[in-house]
Amino acid sequence: MIDFHCHIDLYDSPALALDRALTSNTFVLSVTTTPKAFLGTQKLAAGNKSVQTALGFHPQLAHERADELALIDYLMPQARFVGEIGLDGSVDFKEYLELQKMVFRRMLTAAAQFGGRVMSIHSRGAATEVLDMLEQHPNAGTPVLHWFSGTKAELSRAVSLGAWFSVGPAMLKSAKGRELARLMPKGRVLTETDGPFATLKGRVLYPNDVRLAIDALSDIWGEGDGPVGAQITSNFHKLNSIADAIFVQTEFA
Repeated sequence: MIDFHCHIDLYDSPALALDRALTSNTFVLSVTTTPKAFLGTQKLAAGNKSVQTALGFHPQLAHERADELALIDYLMPQARFVGEIGLDGSVDFKEYLELQKMVFRRMLTAAAQFGGRVMSIHSRGAATEVLDMLEQHPNAGTPVLHWFSGTKAELSRAVSLGAWFSVGPAMLKSAKGRELARLMPKGRVLTETDGPFATLKGRVLYPNDVRLAIDALSDIWGEGDGPVGAQITSNFHKLNSIADAIFVQTEFA
């Protein structure tokens, strides 16, 4: 199984989250929220090849941690993946949108400088602005829009820009989330949990809970769990190959 967006370092017990990933044979993209968190989070999963740590700068923290941007050029060559980055236009963070754009722009520029990266991207309440910036930075890499909640028109635009999507149990419990998932190209969809932030029926989601997203997609797509799981795995291998090719290219440049 594939959990392409999970905050391993932010669980009460990261060791438990990692154990659940390992015992369920689940690949985890362990996204980070600040550059300073990257190296420590990498150490949590040291020796576990099924967990990859992404270099992130969460938009909700842009106004508090902008001083960490100086670390990006040092850390980017060490990261096969980037995330969680993006913009948040929700009520509590909209006032910081211009600062968020500065941070997001810096992350995209750095990714492009080092050959592009596969990027897990936050776009809540700011899908158009995120797509505008991706369009302005075509060499930044391959965007994977995490828990996409924009309009159908914004989804169509994202598809035309080559974006991928990661969907989880929490997203797929809503009618809007299910409809958006139905419209996403099946060949560009991955599963996620967004644990420990995302919950289902009051319970924190762990990496092995991506099986619930597979169940939901099976219903939405009208296919069995087996074919859906195989599709997600195939999609992941394709995207992982893109990440590998980029990283090898920049590692030995």
